[in-house]
Amino acid sequence: MHILWIKTEFLHPVDKGGRIRSYQMLRALKRDHRITYLTLDDGSAAPDAATLAGEYSDAVERVPFAPPAKGSLAFWMDLARNALSSLPYAVDRYRSMALRERIAALCARGDVDVVVCDFLAPSLNVPDDLGVPTVLFQHNVEAMIWERHAQVAANPVKRAYMREQWRRMLRHERAECARFDHVIAVSPQDAAVFSTQFGLGNVSHVPTGVDTEFFQPSGNEVQQSHELVFTGSMDWMPNEDAMNWFAAEILPLVQARVPDVTVTVVGRNPPASIRALPETHPAIRVTGSVPDVRPYIERAAVFIVPMRVGGGTRLKIYEAMAMERAVVSTAIGAEGLPVNDGVDAVIADKPQAFADAVVALLEDPARAAQIGQAAATVVRTENGWDGVAARFAESCRLVVEAASLSSSAPSRRTTQTPPALTSPASK
Repeated sequence: MHILWIKTEFLHPVDKGGRIRSYQMLRALKRDHRITYLTLDDGSAAPDAATLAGEYSDAVERVPFAPPAKGSLAFWMDLARNALSSLPYAVDRYRSMALRERIAALCARGDVDVVVCDFLAPSLNVPDDLGVPTVLFQHNVEAMIWERHAQVAANPVKRAYMREQWRRMLRHERAECARFDHVIAVSPQDAAVFSTQFGLGNVSHVPTGVDTEFFQPSGNEVQQSHELVFTGSMDWMPNEDAMNWFAAEILPLVQARVPDVTVTVVGRNPPASIRALPETHPAIRVTGSVPDVRPYIERAAVFIVPMRVGGGTRLKIYEAMAMERAVVSTAIGAEGLPVNDGVDAVIADKPQAFADAVVALLEDPARAAQIGQAAATVVRTENGWDGVAARFAESCRLVVEAASLSSSAPSRRTTQTPPALTSPASK
């Protein structure tokens, strides 16, 4: 197949979950399929990102894009203008007529078999009348993330803003999913939301993968008996919320029983609230961007995922599992992953329960090692990227086949108005 893959960014540096998933998926797909990678380019990628795109695509098409920098005057003005829009700001900021025109032009050549829109953000630029089957690759249920932000926001102004963004995202996401010929989710749970609560019949899912050759212990790092580690893009709000919540609600409970516990927060672009944590909590170290997360995971006694907000699946958990580390996560953190509580991970939601789980593993390193070994066996056996990409390609192939059997040109499907979304967090 010739796949036209649409994205809002280049993938290098490959330093956050969405990029990792797309990069690994495309690398595997490229072995058997032709990939044209079409992306917005705001200049923030690695200097050689366009050249490195050859690792995961056969041809690169870039559309210059200049959104206002976060925190700038132009950004706040753009945010104010969005108050009059029906679209959530997280989507509205990616509107690009140039991208829309380029998608249409590439499809008009007649050699594209399927269009894959990677994430919801660029989907508003995909025209309705391409004459080519279309797939929306949904790494999350975006509306669910915004709903959860609203649920945990303490500031009433922020809570009101998040609720409005959630309502907009719900309307937009439901309509966009219905416009595409097929939706691919990253977990059975997300697929069920799209099917039952968005009213879609055109949904499949692929599991999360991990590079099991890359993520494995080196034997060169000394495990620290009382060190915890968290990895993730710290400029993603759910990760920021996770570590602020852990520092405020959970860490003091752990320190009461393990006074010398340390916490390392590893990830790019930590915001001010995260950078300030070591000042109020000396046990916490914030690294910012690092060239390789593996040494930090290997040195840790326990890998923590204290997330209260999120959607899709957390690649960080499979990376830690492949590194043979015991994981303690909230249910939301491990959502969509087939982990077994107490066998290959530990699930705890309330601060005291989370702290108890962490302390139990710190005090019983043999048990932590047993869980880590079980976790590594699971991901090495079941979650390599080649198998994940094969499932993705099969979904695309079936969409192409269905389109070719149709007596008319492919068109966007329509659905009756589905019921309102209720996320698991609000049940």
